[in-house]
Amino acid sequence: MHTKIDLCSMALLKLGEKPITSLIEDTPAAQLARTLFDSVIDTLLAMHPWRFACKQFNLAKNDEGNFLIPAECLRVLKCNGEIIGNKVISPSDKISVTAIIKVPTEDFPSYFISLAATKLAMEFCIPLLGDQTVFRMLAALYETELQSAKFIDSTTSKLQNNIENFSLIKARF
Repeated sequence: MHTKIDLCSMALLKLGEKPITSLIEDTPAAQLARTLFDSVIDTLLAMHPWRFACKQFNLAKNDEGNFLIPAECLRVLKCNGEIIGNKVISPSDKISVTAIIKVPTEDFPSYFISLAATKLAMEFCIPLLGDQTVFRMLAALYETELQSAKFIDSTTSKLQNNIENFSLIKARF
């Protein structure tokens, strides 16, 4: 179970900096963490359909005849209708929406924690260190961790693949 401070401290340690104990410290590192954390994490969550961040919503029309996308949604992956702003336009009375949502840091799986810390370290690198070489090394590490995290995420849940009950298999025998 990791907090925002834990993730920011991990990022700072990757840069060779001292960890922070609070986001309200009057240090450049804490100021960066306070300013960048939410947008970096939201972007990282929205960039891939992470299984731990996906949620399905059943929506009903509002008084204006639209479906409002819940505020916790970062990205809609699937819906039956046209998305305009924070609304879905559809002739149906009810629709189902699959979306990536904001997830509390305490609920991040371990493979995502490492990826998030590396991404934060990349974002902190230039303002804190001003070192392009360290930034490039972090970028390479980030790409490797991103591929690993996507692989782990895609193989965590057991897929419901009932091939033994598939009608064409039965017809074959």
